[in-house]
Amino acid sequence: MKQMNEREQHIYEEIDNILWNDWDPIGVNDIAPRDEYQSYTPIIFSMKMNGASKEVIAKSLDGIATQRMGLSSNFQHCQQVAEKIIKL
Repeated sequence: MKQMNEREQHIYEEIDNILWNDWDPIGVNDIAPRDEYQSYTPIIFSMKMNGASKEVIAKSLDGIATQRMGLSSNFQHCQQVAEKIIKL
């Protein structure tokens, strides 16, 4: 992975914060280690930097929650989180 510039680093950190504070599909951001969702940050960051739409990012977040974590779908919530990511 290439070295990030200051803007990219800021966006990466903001996505990490959004996943932790806003997405939090298992509802553990008050008790789990801070790195609980950090393995997903590079995936979502790459999508954002490559111009993915809100729908594509929301589908990815929902897929992570349902397929990797075994949770019920909450697509509307994922759309709200994706909207925040798109606006960065």
